[in-house]
Formats: sequence, structure tokens, C-alpha cells
Amino acid sequence: MPLIDPVTMSSSIAKGAVAQAQAQAQVQSPSKGKEASWTLLPVQIKQTPAAQAARHSLPALLAALFVFRFDALVTDPVSTMITAIPAVAALQLGYALVCLPVVGSQTAKPGRKPRPGEKNLKKIVNSDGTSPNAPIATLLSLLLTLFSTPLLHAAMVLFGAPALSHTAHTLLCAAHLAVLALFPLFYAHGVDGAAWVALASFRAPLDEPFGGLAGALVGAWLGAVPIPLDWDREWQRWPVTILCGIYGGYLLGRVLGGTVGFGRRLAA
Repeated sequence: MPLIDPVTMSSSIAKGAVAQAQAQAQVQSPSKGKEASWTLLPVQIKQTPAAQAARHSLPALLAALFVFRFDALVTDPVSTMITAIPAVAALQLGYALVCLPVVGSQTAKPGRKPRPGEKNLKKIVNSDGTSPNAPIATLLSLLLTLFSTPLLHAAMVLFGAPALSHTAHTLLCAAHLAVLALFPLFYAHGVDGAAWVALASFRAPLDEPFGGLAGALVGAWLGAVPIPLDWDREWQRWPVTILCGIYGGYLLGRVLGGTVGFGRRLAA
């Protein structure tokens, strides 16, 4: 039995040309006319009142939490980041469950019509007859977020983070980045390789989860700018400004990706 169920963690990659305004298909060259064209659909936020309320309130709660704990972050970064992780994870979990479609549900088809005497259950099924499983997708997304944290730590070291000192600081900063930017993507896209190639190459269409990832990465990069400046401020210590950039970039990218940038592509 495979470790990851291909049904519950299937991708939202749809095969074929999809003529929808929110998903701009990649145009293949004439020499590749016989090859299949793959299109990654942007993640549509659920249209329920609860989802629409949560998509606006949860970013405000994240921002308020960060501002409220900023002084403690400057004074004691390690313990502050440790105590903040459960609250941030809870907010992201609520965002995924309330606002985001579970992996596979965007490409699933409506189930069969009920027979006479059967209850009218609104159920969606995949092409193989199974239905997306939110609890399993949530659990696997949390595990993948945990496993990706050391990889982000290593990437930060490659980009200039202290390699032999401040190990706990960097690891916890990577954990915050993973919970903010990667968990929603794991929940919405699963582990399909083609989907993650599109996301990693920035060829995926913008939406709230992908906009959050792009914004967090850009924010982390910009957050490193004040560190070497000779201002002698406490908040310049590693990784306070990096975390500020991650949170600020994530929130801004998430809002822009779900509104004015929705469906657009950062790379051709």
C-alpha cells in the first residue's frame, strides 16, 4: 500500500485545454502540438458566508498576533516563536478547513443522483468513484509541513543565515514560514509533482495560497536588508526582520493573489 493515498492527495492539475477566465492555459508551441497541455487551476475560495468572513478576518488576526508579540520577539526570539506556533497553526488550519477546497475537490464531479427513497446527499466524487477526504488531507498536510521545515532551514542557511550559530532561531523561523506558506498549498494541491513544479517555477496562476507563498518568500528576502545596516537596534538581530518580512509579505501576497492578481501568472 502506498504511503500517500493517490486519491486523497491528488492534485488539482486538469488535463486538456480549459477555457476558463480564472485559469489561463499555457500555450504550447506548434512543435509540441501532439503533447498534452496541463493547466493548474487557481484555488477558488469557498462561497459560503463563513468562508468569505474567515478569508478577511483571519489575516487580521494573524497581523494582530504578530504586532502584539513583536516586543517579546525582539527580547526573546526563540521562546516567542515557540509559543506563537500553535496559535498560528490553529489559524492556518481554520483557514484551510473553512475557506479552501480540499485537494481533488476542484476537479471532482458531482455524484450520481439519488434513487427514489434515498436521501439527497450532496456529494462529489473523483473520476474513480472516490470522494476527497478532508481529514486525511489535513493530517498529511500537517506532516508534510513538518517535514518541509528542515528543508527550509537548509535553504535559509544557503541564502546567508548563520550556519553554526542561532540554529534554533533559524529552524523556528523556517517553521513559521512552512506553516504560513506551505500548509495551505499542501491542503489544496496535495503532492502531485506537476503541480509543485508549476508552483516552484512561478508558472502557476495566482490565488490566495500561492500569493501567500510568493509574498512570504519576497518578504523574507527584503527582511534581510536591515540586518547589516549600522543602526545598532535590538530589532535588527537575527531573525526578527526576516520574520517581519515573512508575515508582512505573506499577508499582502495572500490578499493580492485572491483579488487583483487572481488567475494571473508571474512567469510565462
